[in-house]
Amino acid sequence: MGQALHHRGPDGHSLLLDAESGFGTERLRIVDLDPRADQPFVSPNGRLRLACNGEIYNAPELRRRYRDYPFVSRSDVETILPLYLDRGLPGLADLDGMFGLALWDGVAEQLILARDRAGEKPLFYVRLGREVWFASEVQALLGVPRLSRELDEVALAQFLALGYVLEPRTLFSAIRRVEAGTFLCFGVDGREQAVRYWDPAKIAAGSPDAGPVADAVPRLRSLLETAVGKQVQADVPIGVFTSGGLDSSILAALTARTLGADRVHTYSARFTAASYDESAWSARVAARLGTRHVEVDCGEPALHEAWTAVTDQLAEPLADPAILPVYLLARAARREVKVILSGEGADELFGGYPTYLGHRLAPWLLRLPVPLRRLLSTGLHRLPASGRKVTIEYLLKRFLAEIDRPWAERHLCWFGTGLVRDREGWERAGLDALLAAAGPDPAGALLLDYRTYLRDGLLVKVDRATMLQSVEARAPYLDRDVTAFALALPIEEKIRGLTGKRVLKRAARAWLPRAVVERRKRGLSVPVAGWINNGLGPEVDRLLAPERLRRQEILDAGRIGQLLAEHRAGRANHARPLWAALVLERWLERWLPERA
Repeated sequence: MGQALHHRGPDGHSLLLDAESGFGTERLRIVDLDPRADQPFVSPNGRLRLACNGEIYNAPELRRRYRDYPFVSRSDVETILPLYLDRGLPGLADLDGMFGLALWDGVAEQLILARDRAGEKPLFYVRLGREVWFASEVQALLGVPRLSRELDEVALAQFLALGYVLEPRTLFSAIRRVEAGTFLCFGVDGREQAVRYWDPAKIAAGSPDAGPVADAVPRLRSLLETAVGKQVQADVPIGVFTSGGLDSSILAALTARTLGADRVHTYSARFTAASYDESAWSARVAARLGTRHVEVDCGEPALHEAWTAVTDQLAEPLADPAILPVYLLARAARREVKVILSGEGADELFGGYPTYLGHRLAPWLLRLPVPLRRLLSTGLHRLPASGRKVTIEYLLKRFLAEIDRPWAERHLCWFGTGLVRDREGWERAGLDALLAAAGPDPAGALLLDYRTYLRDGLLVKVDRATMLQSVEARAPYLDRDVTAFALALPIEEKIRGLTGKRVLKRAARAWLPRAVVERRKRGLSVPVAGWINNGLGPEVDRLLAPERLRRQEILDAGRIGQLLAEHRAGRANHARPLWAALVLERWLERWLPERA
């Protein structure tokens, strides 16, 4: 298991075994580089065993609170022990950070598995009789004796619909995820209890009136400055992934202000396809801030190398092609840094996606006569398909195709793979209950994305891609206090008219030029449409061969063949569903060959 996770912690290996428990850790040394800080930690009386992947940002406060505890290191993780000894399980809710932790309490005879609020750090487990096995990644559990590799059909349906799997499931029915913001307790008597200590829906539902935006802006500035200040604390160099857009530029600016620009490394992706390449904007921001900037080649040969490495090493399929440039960025960053700041969470918390504006436009469009709407849709679909990045033609086609659906269904179609578009498919995936509980639009759309796309898609992408290169990614927008502030903020302070991220943009004017603040959102994406037709063509033909799909009876061979034919003929851009199908087929080939 340790060997399977060595990339997550190549700096130190430890193993602690006794009659009741076994703990193994692979450590990436970031805070307190001394080997004495290597885990697992044991409490002075021998009662507790602890292993934790992540960072505890309020560790200095906890050390002050428990001055009399005989700490053996400066590790942030060690502070969890006196907190638990003092307050028990409820005390773990005081932790401010990103973490997946396992704690064995020999007196209570229980194992506690816990994850941070947003789900930045992963934690998986298998229960076999009275045994509980746990690890930070799925592939580390695949060697557990007697483990079944049976496919979870509901999780498979979720992947086909969304391009990722919702917690607590994985594609293996025997392997489950500890849910974000939750403690799981396992007793030696066989009992199992889940305690949710963080519920974003309750925070959003109970939000008070946050007052005028003039009051919210200075509050947000202070919270972001504090969050970045906490998260750049490390005994190793710090870097920032930048795109030249609002979210990453804010992080780069605040990191430079906190550490000094000459100590900050920034990294951006450089694509051959002009419409995907934002490296010029990243370079402009880096030059203005004075950071040490690196552009990373993300051309087709590099992407293909990343595709092979990622699919070969990760036992979780993820149909977000952006995992490939993130992997390449992390590989470049690893030469200088061990910690990277990344902008995940800003869009979901502050209203940054074009889909939110689409929901605002939908009622206006639905008031148009049906014949006029059909005429508009027909005219748009006669336009030639483009492989360029996020074109207006592409967005309008998707927008009009789903306009008649209820907002939650429309949202799922906009964000999904395109392989599943009907209620029957959503029911197989268990998404009907999710849609019914989505709440009113547009605030419901933000919360839905925070609890699904961010947690089970984006954060998985960033953690796995960076940790494959032994780099730790941190997301300051998901700081406990920033998140609580954003969830409680009235929707009009986030989205007003056709302007998203309203309060964040106003806050950013203190740190960034107006051109960066008002720049249209692009997002990190990959020129998959052209790649499928060119360099990746042989792989596509092999993995999506009709006879292979018919034998498996998972994907509809006829439909996949039609999508591929239309895509290659230039009649439509089907990159999204084809990529999801490709990722699934590669996963089956690598991790479940008996089904491939």
